[in-house]
Amino acid sequence: MHAGQASIATRSFLIIHDKDGCQYQPFIMVRSLTIYAIFRIERPGEIHLRLIDLRSDTFTLPTKEMMDSIQSAELGDDVEKEDPTVNQLQEMSADMFGAEGALLVTSGTMGNLVSLMTHCRRGDEVFLESEAHIYYYELGGVSALVGAIPRLIKGNGGKFSPEQLEASIRHQDLHYPIPSLVCIENTHNRAGGTVWTPREVEEVSKVAHDHGLKVHCDGARIFNAAVALDVDVKEYMRHLDSITFCLSKGLSCPIGSVVVGNSEFIEGVTRARKMVGGGMRQAGVVAAPGVVALQNMIGRLKEDHRNARRMAEGLNDIPGISVDLDTVQTNIVLADITGTGWDVDYFVNRACKIGVQVFEFGATKARFVTHYGIDEQDVDDALARLRRLLER
Repeated sequence: MHAGQASIATRSFLIIHDKDGCQYQPFIMVRSLTIYAIFRIERPGEIHLRLIDLRSDTFTLPTKEMMDSIQSAELGDDVEKEDPTVNQLQEMSADMFGAEGALLVTSGTMGNLVSLMTHCRRGDEVFLESEAHIYYYELGGVSALVGAIPRLIKGNGGKFSPEQLEASIRHQDLHYPIPSLVCIENTHNRAGGTVWTPREVEEVSKVAHDHGLKVHCDGARIFNAAVALDVDVKEYMRHLDSITFCLSKGLSCPIGSVVVGNSEFIEGVTRARKMVGGGMRQAGVVAAPGVVALQNMIGRLKEDHRNARRMAEGLNDIPGISVDLDTVQTNIVLADITGTGWDVDYFVNRACKIGVQVFEFGATKARFVTHYGIDEQDVDDALARLRRLLER
């Protein structure tokens, strides 16, 4: 056995393998702030190989400025609304979206949950795209905790049309649940990071509002959408009743999301957050990196989008892999590996063994996500490794 060691900041490590191909089995163990990678050696030889982690933008690491901000954050009791750093982040967020208020929460899932708890009564009907994150990945909280009934609309590229929404809203009847909320997701994860335009949001929201329904946006990656279209996030918010956005994805914070809306709504989500155990005391240590992110990290998302396009085009040039380039609008790439003859679990495992980490995404696809920890050279290296892997 041989071991390689590297700091988390570089995500590089030493591997031992033969010059004709990798013949090793990696094991990762986390010890304090150091990664130890241990490999079984089949044949001698030695190179340095950077671990290229394309599983998700949740694997981003905070910048040095963020870490420094934690140390210097001014603190208070946020449950009593006395943490000045939290208040600063919330005021910045509300101002950025042109809204009356904002609330720091621990995660996007919590942000969506408390938003739905505030907008809906138990038994109400909530309209969602059929593969929405709220429906697909949030443990059924929409029903289990909110008590709402999901009504799914099969969209195209993660988006449904105003006509589809109109057709889904039933006339009032004693036998039907009361419709109360429409949820959209921008960008849409399972569609591959596809983007709603402000005009599309406006048109769907008009139908909802004409029927007396509120509109909530799961905007975990809303800044990716805004940067991709070169629009201000206010152009989205003006048509919405609430939005959540994530600090810990492309913006690279270690934790946190923010919910934005009018004052009455923020009062409601504050109570809901406390109910589900999300009240935090000296939460300025969480908020401080968020302040840095809003100041410094939004514009650089363009780099992630360029790298995703580079990755997608490169994957399309590898025999057996195909990518629908029309869906590559932000930082997510869904690659169909059917043509390799491998099942997706085998592909993911083999990729991991050559230092390229991706997620399985259904029966035939693997997901590649670019982020602050990935540069152009990483993209080219990952493509070269995958090409060699599939040529064997």
